[in-house]
Formats: sequence, structure tokens, C-alpha cells
Amino acid sequence: MSDEAAALGISRAGAAFAARRRELGISQRKLASMKVITPPALIAFEKGRTWPRERTRAMLEEVVQWPAGSLARLRAGGSVSFSAPTDAQDFLGEQTPAFAGAVNVALSAVTSAIEALPTEDDPHFTARARSVLADLRQLESITAQAVRSSQGSAAVIKTLAAIRTRYDALMTRAAGTADATLGQRLYTTRRAANLSVAEAAAAMATAPDVVSAAEGEKPVSADDHQRIEALIAALRG
Repeated sequence: MSDEAAALGISRAGAAFAARRRELGISQRKLASMKVITPPALIAFEKGRTWPRERTRAMLEEVVQWPAGSLARLRAGGSVSFSAPTDAQDFLGEQTPAFAGAVNVALSAVTSAIEALPTEDDPHFTARARSVLADLRQLESITAQAVRSSQGSAAVIKTLAAIRTRYDALMTRAAGTADATLGQRLYTTRRAANLSVAEAAAAMATAPDVVSAAEGEKPVSADDHQRIEALIAALRG
């Protein structure tokens, strides 16, 4: 693992832990009184500057009611690891508030990660922003499915709106950098022109899946890449 990837992983794990700790109302002083971790060490971890020892990580996980090894998995695989129920009925009735609450916890972790991002001129901004955007896309997909399955639950709809607001804002920040990706530039240009995915695809004489793939940071063909660049130029011109 490169130094940059390691730093990103620690930052993501620290931000997720901070969000979970606040969600449970656990103060830094409380952790110190429990002899889990000192406030300076906790701050350094939650800011992504240090990685706690294995014994300390185990105690932190226990305090916030996470399974053993959660922090290491967050460091390796991202701040959000969430699976949608396969049965649509799981979203209905009593399950809907629980689902909204769980997604809000995940969204809180992602929000902390956004707040911990460096400025746009920092060389590490692009990589870290792409990682957070990927988390937001995953949350958006899960929550949008929940909206369709929850018969318009107000709690789930409100959560989906919050996710999309954060996604739009971060995509706009990322698209304004010198090394913005094709997908970031396409997304923000398309949104500024009030074009849907289908309308943008029609303008390029290509499939909507191509637009979705590009905006999701997935590879597209050389021809589609040229079509996207031409559309961006036309809309900005």
C-alpha cells in the first residue's frame, strides 16, 4: 500500500469512527476516563494523522458496538460498507425508520470525511474526493431503492435529498480542479444545462449507460470519450 493510500485509509476510518462516536454521544473525555485512548491520540486518529495500536482499536470498536476488525476493514475498503435488503418489504412499516437511521449514520461518516478533505489545490484532494464520491454513489443507490420500496417514506426521502445535496456540492468542487475527471466534468456540465442522463446520451447519440458509466468513474470507449468531450465543449461554449 502506498503512503498516499495508507493515509487515505486512516483518514476514512478515523472520520467514520468520529461520526459513530458522536452518534452514540460518547465524548473524548469519556473514552479517556475508560482508559481506552487519550484525547490527543483520539483527535489525531479521527483527523487521520495516526493509526491506533491493535489493542486500542479493539477497545474502540467495542465501545462503539462495532464488530472486531471493523476499523481495519474501513481503512482497507472505505468508510461505508452497507448492503441493501433483497426483499422490498424489509423497507416498509417498522423497518423504514431503522433503515433511515442506519443510512444517516453512514451519511454522517461520509460528511465527516468531506469535512476532513484538504483544499482543492492540495495534491491529495482529487484521490480523496473520488473515494468519498464513490461512497456517496453507493449510499445514493441504496437509498433510492429504498424510496421506491418504502411507498414514499418521508424519512427515507429526506435522507436521499441530503445525500444528493452533498454529492452535488462535492462534484462541483472536484470538477473545478485542474485534474478533474471526465465524469466530474460531464456531471457538472450536464447538471448546469439541466439535462437528464437520457437527454445527454441522446445529444451524443449514445446509450444512457455510457453517461452513467462515465459519471461513475468507470471506463468508456475512446469514441464515447470523444463524444463526451465534444458535448462538454458545446455546452460550455
